[in-house]
Amino acid sequence: MIVVMQSEATKAQVNHVVKLIREMGLREHIIVGTERTVVAALGDDRHKDKDKLENAGGVERVMPVLAPYKMASREVKKERSIVPLGGRLGGSAGGKRLAIIAGPCSVEDRAKTLELAQAVRDAGATGLRGGAFKPRTSPYAFQGLGEKGLEILAQARDKTGLAVVTEVMAVDQVALVGRYADVLQVGARNMQNFNLLCAVGEQHKPVLLKRGISATLEEFLLAAEYIMSRGNPNVILCERGIRTFENYCRNTLPLAVVPEIHRISHLPIIVDPSQGTGHAHLVPDMCRAAVACGADGLIIECHADPEHALTDGAQSITPRVLAALAESLQKIAAAVDRQW
Repeated sequence: MIVVMQSEATKAQVNHVVKLIREMGLREHIIVGTERTVVAALGDDRHKDKDKLENAGGVERVMPVLAPYKMASREVKKERSIVPLGGRLGGSAGGKRLAIIAGPCSVEDRAKTLELAQAVRDAGATGLRGGAFKPRTSPYAFQGLGEKGLEILAQARDKTGLAVVTEVMAVDQVALVGRYADVLQVGARNMQNFNLLCAVGEQHKPVLLKRGISATLEEFLLAAEYIMSRGNPNVILCERGIRTFENYCRNTLPLAVVPEIHRISHLPIIVDPSQGTGHAHLVPDMCRAAVACGADGLIIECHADPEHALTDGAQSITPRVLAALAESLQKIAAAVDRQW
């Protein structure tokens, strides 16, 4: 349930509500909005005493949260959340400006990554993607450069100011990746790796959570709830396509999820049209469609020489295509009251 405080409620009154929630054996989560403060009471419903909270000073009303995902729900927070990406460029997801993140599927070497990062920056992006640790279907495929790849990404950030977005695959990688990255990505294969979700929720950096290939919308938001319930409110959802019976594309990209997420959750959602289609020729049009339907940003695979990319070259656009795409996306963004 959530406790909606009166607009003139004092800090002492909020603290008293927190004390009552803890006395019930529950955990509190305080959300400070533009007009009033909301305190969410998290834990076993059997211990929740609505009457005790309703009589506390400064309380306007106490409401049950009907959605199974409590902290990610629009019932708890009416205002859209804005999650900062980090880096020197001041990018964020959820605000008026689109969060544009681009880069190679995997970090291959220093020179190529630094050159590509500059091209991504010139196209107007605020984030650089790139895998240092790569989850691959085959154990014999390229697995990434590990910490060396993280070091290269950090050098690219130093040169361009772009925020670094990179995947963490296991609990024991969280501290290492967190030393280098600005945003920790949890990939589709790990969307329901609950130990990993808890671990990234216990650190302070933003988390980019990708939807699992067969996950329902509710399962997606409950995965975000795992992260938020551990104390990290800075979650960015990412739609990257789901597995269907179609075979003309790698995955099916269900863009209807964007307005639906906006209806039921306050969390920002960005779209990955590269994973979502698997084919570079489909990426620009799906980028345009994603922005048109209200996505808070894009994460795009970009490579200077896709034919020789070590991973996912077939779905990577070139820097030249990215630059041309930026021009059309600026027009679409303006039409839906967003900024590139």
